[in-house]
Amino acid sequence: ITTIIKTVDIIMEDQRVQTCDIYRTDPNLPHRFNNPDCFHGYSQKISHPLYRTSNQTYGSKRPTVHEMQTQFKGTSCQFSEAMLHSGMYHDHGFNTSVDKSRVVVSTVTQKRRSSRQHMCHNDQDGDKK
Repeated sequence: ITTIIKTVDIIMEDQRVQTCDIYRTDPNLPHRFNNPDCFHGYSQKISHPLYRTSNQTYGSKRPTVHEMQTQFKGTSCQFSEAMLHSGMYHDHGFNTSVDKSRVVVSTVTQKRRSSRQHMCHNDQDGDKK
């Protein structure tokens, strides 16, 4: 009896169940949604059971027919095609504001610092005489 059950299981594994066999699907449904067996890469890396999450356990299982989409509605590319022809918006206005940078110090500040340092060094030289 066990050999009969095993042979039935092997026959069932050889017959790939499609989504359209069980559910009414959209005629424009892509091949990958109609055949859940085409999804690969669900092998699980061996990890310590203490650190294994429920998402890892659920994500390691391949999708079944019951979890596949029955409809597919692709998005329109109208916006992208329009941007491809015309290009992205670019402001051609004249910028009159001063950009302040934290890296570069203005020339006035540099002159003040150098004059202070010069004065401090002169005072120290004068004290030593």
